[in-house]
Amino acid sequence: MTARLADIATQAGVSEATVSRVLNGKPGVAAATRESVLAALDVLGYERPVRLRRRSAGLVGLITPELENPIFPALAQVIGQALTRQGYTPVLATQTPGGSTEDELTEMLVDRGVSGIIFVSGLHADTSADMQRYEQLRGQGVPFVLVNGFSAKVQAPFISPDDRAAMRLAVTHLVALGHTRIGLAVGPKRFVPVLRKIEGFHATMREQLGLAEEEIEELVQHSLYTLEGGQAAATALMERGCTAVVCASDMMALGAIRAARRESREVPRDLSVVGYDDSPFIAFTDPPLTTIRQPVTAMGQAAVRTLLEEIGGTPAPHSEFVFMPELVVRGTTAAGPAGGSGPAPRP
Repeated sequence: MTARLADIATQAGVSEATVSRVLNGKPGVAAATRESVLAALDVLGYERPVRLRRRSAGLVGLITPELENPIFPALAQVIGQALTRQGYTPVLATQTPGGSTEDELTEMLVDRGVSGIIFVSGLHADTSADMQRYEQLRGQGVPFVLVNGFSAKVQAPFISPDDRAAMRLAVTHLVALGHTRIGLAVGPKRFVPVLRKIEGFHATMREQLGLAEEEIEELVQHSLYTLEGGQAAATALMERGCTAVVCASDMMALGAIRAARRESREVPRDLSVVGYDDSPFIAFTDPPLTTIRQPVTAMGQAAVRTLLEEIGGTPAPHSEFVFMPELVVRGTTAAGPAGGSGPAPRP
């Protein structure tokens, strides 16, 4: 107990006597100090005494497509922490191959009486999906917010990164380094973020390099948002003479690096690679990955604020809140080959 008191006191920046008074519910402790001690308990992983535990204002569901891509756990953590600070209990529901569908997870959460739901990269981002499911959910009186993806058919608040601006940042960076043969590795074309990335890529390649639409289209390769998908896409783009590849996720970028190495090419000397997300630990790859940083903290907090406004009866505008990404230059991009052209496409 003494060791625990000392740990908590150090974390909170108060005396052990103050910690003791808070834990025993005694008066004479300022509200801010009491909160610091309780926060220290949470940070150190100690359970709060029963009388000091917050009563949940309700459950809030968070549905994500999967957790293998590190960006989704990062976003879930931001959203979970923001909900907890507001007194809500987050319930994470994850889709897995062969597991529950988004509709099944939604039904499960509604059956448990959730106060609201946050959807991350869900069916709302799929242009081929039926958006009527969201109108049905609204008809049930369940507030919700949609992250990453937009549909004019759904009357709800949307939270998105600016995918077009992201491509402008990446392509402009690579052109400034002397690259003229730049490829884009993205996911399936039916997804809104993919379509927006393609639009941004096309626009910037036209502006920066004066390429025709058919020339640019040849530099776009669709694949899966996985390491293997990035490897396959990058291999195809290198065969078309690309000296740089912009990837739609950091996982795809790692696959692109592996593809280069399997072709006995060095990154960034022979191939520059730009990722997307700035996932946790991605700065520690070899070489450290140049990437587009999604504003995860700002987006997650905005999603929570917007949902709580919906729950509180003061709905946010049914529009899209777009957040500006940031280019983070590290070690996977470098000057392009002399003259700005890559090796000739392979026969």
